[in-house]
Amino acid sequence: QVQLVESGGGSVQAGNSLKLSCKVSGLTFKSYAMAWFRQAPGKDREFVVAVTWNGEEAKYNEKYGESERSRFTISRDNPTNTASLQIDGLKPEDTAVYYCAAHWAPRGGIPIDYNYWGQGTQVTVSS
Repeated sequence: QVQLVESGGGSVQAGNSLKLSCKVSGLTFKSYAMAWFRQAPGKDREFVVAVTWNGEEAKYNEKYGESERSRFTISRDNPTNTASLQIDGLKPEDTAVYYCAAHWAPRGGIPIDYNYWGQGTQVTVSS
């Protein structure tokens, strides 16, 4: 069956960095767009960033300004079926459960909806 397993979360102080990983199995990884979402306590789940199957195009949450976007770097390694999210300059408001998600998109493009999800990894940022 399809599995997406996130790792790399933890408790860190503001200003530090974290790299989250998502190991995928059970599907043809290189045919899927990958995305990261997050859900802060008491808030709705929020789209952060997504990447096309070949890693050539990334799309960020449109509400993020340039400085916010620059803190998040999405990447993928198709040979190892892994997607990653680097978060720099962590802020307390980044505290959330971070989820990776996959959607079939072998011809490129960034899907809006995603049909495969991981269980999430907790990121807690203290000031």
